[in-house]
Amino acid sequence: MEREQLKTTIQNLIPGIELDETCKDYLIGVIASEELYTAAKQLRSDLDLNFDFLFSLCGLDYPDEDVLIVVYHMRSSQFGHTFCLKGKIQGRENPKIDSVTDIWATAEFHERETYDFYGIVFNNHPDLRRIFLEDDWVGWPMRKDYVDHVNIVER
Repeated sequence: MEREQLKTTIQNLIPGIELDETCKDYLIGVIASEELYTAAKQLRSDLDLNFDFLFSLCGLDYPDEDVLIVVYHMRSSQFGHTFCLKGKIQGRENPKIDSVTDIWATAEFHERETYDFYGIVFNNHPDLRRIFLEDDWVGWPMRKDYVDHVNIVER
């Protein structure tokens, strides 16, 4: 599917999605965290899109905007097109977003990693716990406001 057709199909499927075309390699869509799960399910199940492979999921921190973002990179193995979906979480105090592990099994590890480093809770995740850091670790080391005086980490 060509870029313009992909753009039109996604806009028709997910009304209100903000599309960012600044990346030359793939189209980027931004959506509120509350709407992300439904959008992801539609992108996976739509027969013209068939985004059946989630190959990356990570977090981003924008403290000046009081926003955390979860980034999902997906690909259709049938059609070969790629799309990046960003779920925008307002507020840093108790960031939550719905898990997509029932849509893409590969999300399980990535969501645990994002939780471990950013503190984003993935609702309905089957095993949400730290994966790299020790269970008693305090804080979220990939957040830009993180300070660890013991290990001399400052951002």
